[in-house]
Amino acid sequence: MYLKERRQIALHVACGDITDVELKDNNLIININDGMMYDLLNDGKRELESALRWQGLELNIVINVKKVELSSQEKDIKKLKELFGDYLIVKGG
Repeated sequence: MYLKERRQIALHVACGDITDVELKDNNLIININDGMMYDLLNDGKRELESALRWQGLELNIVINVKKVELSSQEKDIKKLKELFGDYLIVKGG
């Protein structure tokens, strides 16, 4: 509500996609996978902290970009693509 009232619609919508959070010390740690989401949240960090204060919570926002781990099959395909480049054609899922 706070963000919508202040016309921070993109930030409001982005917050709806946040599913991985932690509370540690006085920090609300937001774990995300996406770099674009990081930029949006980082640019709006002050507004997010104000929204939390509006609700009576004195928390600092920390944004953590999780490193995406590849499966062993994905690692193998990546290595083969590095070796064979455009000559490699991967079919299937």
